[in-house]
Amino acid sequence: MTTAYAVSGNQGVPLAFLGVAAVLVLFTVGYAAMSRHVANAGAFYAYLARGLGRPAGVAGSFVALVGYNAIQIALYGLFGSAMSNFVAEVAGLRLPWWSWALFAMVAVGWLGLLRVDLNARVLAVLLIIEVLVVVAFDVVGFTRPADGAVTTDPLQPPTLLAGGIGAVIAFTVASFTGFESGAIYSEEARDPRRTVARATFVAVTFTGVFYALSAWAMVAATGSSDLQARAAAEGPGLLLGPLAEAFGPLTDDIAALLLLTSVFAALLSFHNSVARYLFVLGRERVLLGLLSTVGAHSGGPIAGSITQSLLAMVVVVGFTIAAADPMLSLFGWFSGLSAVAVVLLMTGTSIAVISFFRKNRTAPESVWARLIAPAVAALLLATVLTVLVGNFDAVLGTDPSSAARWVLPGVVLLAALSGTAWALWLRGNRFDVYVGIGGSEPAPDHGDPENRAPTVYRRRAGETGPADWFGNSTAGPESSSPRPDADADLFDASERSQDETTEFTRPDLRD
Repeated sequence: MTTAYAVSGNQGVPLAFLGVAAVLVLFTVGYAAMSRHVANAGAFYAYLARGLGRPAGVAGSFVALVGYNAIQIALYGLFGSAMSNFVAEVAGLRLPWWSWALFAMVAVGWLGLLRVDLNARVLAVLLIIEVLVVVAFDVVGFTRPADGAVTTDPLQPPTLLAGGIGAVIAFTVASFTGFESGAIYSEEARDPRRTVARATFVAVTFTGVFYALSAWAMVAATGSSDLQARAAAEGPGLLLGPLAEAFGPLTDDIAALLLLTSVFAALLSFHNSVARYLFVLGRERVLLGLLSTVGAHSGGPIAGSITQSLLAMVVVVGFTIAAADPMLSLFGWFSGLSAVAVVLLMTGTSIAVISFFRKNRTAPESVWARLIAPAVAALLLATVLTVLVGNFDAVLGTDPSSAARWVLPGVVLLAALSGTAWALWLRGNRFDVYVGIGGSEPAPDHGDPENRAPTVYRRRAGETGPADWFGNSTAGPESSSPRPDADADLFDASERSQDETTEFTRPDLRD
């Protein structure tokens, strides 16, 4: 939030949060409806594949990997910078930001190898603490405004349109990134038909209202004339200062520590999202099958977790060697990159929802959920994407005429084109892999039924579903061999039942 003010100087951030939240609520209507029929840890990947065809699914998976990796790695810049300042103030020890970033990387990688339910408990505790801190700041900001009164200017459209809107939208969208992650855990949820939709609606609504109030409180607490300069100079300290003045200097240290835990929680969450995307792509053999390896005791996607950690380490080391600023460069640039990727994914997914329900007309969803809401969301998201890319120079702080403004959005485009090309190559050279894109089943639990801990599992070549895990495939001739006349781009109704959610009892193969 402070970075949005520092980079753009635009005080319309509160209105941007409300506007983006409204668009995402519309998106969530169709997204949640489709989640009741498709349970896959690939989320966007599976939805795009089932709605728009397999090439779109692979393209979406590549874009998702860019987007989720970008925001996760960006947060290492924020964490390293904040942690370095905190330790210097408390203990008088000033270590470089990258040392703390690497320390967090090791901790995140270790937790990523554990069970998802343990991670959920860690995240829940940290989230509650973060909310309490920000609520305290909001109270202080609104009751002790720097200008003597709280104005509604940050909620007025002219304020938002005054300038730097590209940076505002980028950081606003980046703040929402992850609200859709409930679908990524759908294979591990007890009741994905209900929990995924409920979690997504709660996440986007709470985030929009809560962040809008906090952004407004920040303007009130700091004062409109000094906001950009102080945000650039103090960073997260802009949040901590008013708390120290109101509750004492000890509160400053406590709030700083809690801010760090909230950033760490986000690091862990996005790490898990990337790991599960890699797991799905490995399981369906779109990428290396080794990526489908899961832990012997945790059941977590250990290969995906390790891969994400190694990638993050390479990027952080690269920015360290380049002596780049961890906040304005690593955090700012990669947040913008993530925003472009996520908005593109949501736009495509909204269109995929319409196509999916057009091919599955008997699915018990209303016209509002299957057509109207996703259509409006697609139009609005496409508009947001256009404004974001067209004003990306505000994110980088470059001249509007500079070619550098197109480099990071170009990375997203390159990922989409590469995914499409790879899917087409699979169609021509590995058709058995191609026909399984976006439609694989969850891996079975092989381990102790008391703790639900499967052993390391890697999908065998040719597996198409639960029956194959018993060595008794039910795949008929049409599905077990390549069909030259098959629709290579769309899932037709003959391949699956009208109810797209597959339910089965996970076997215990020790018997």
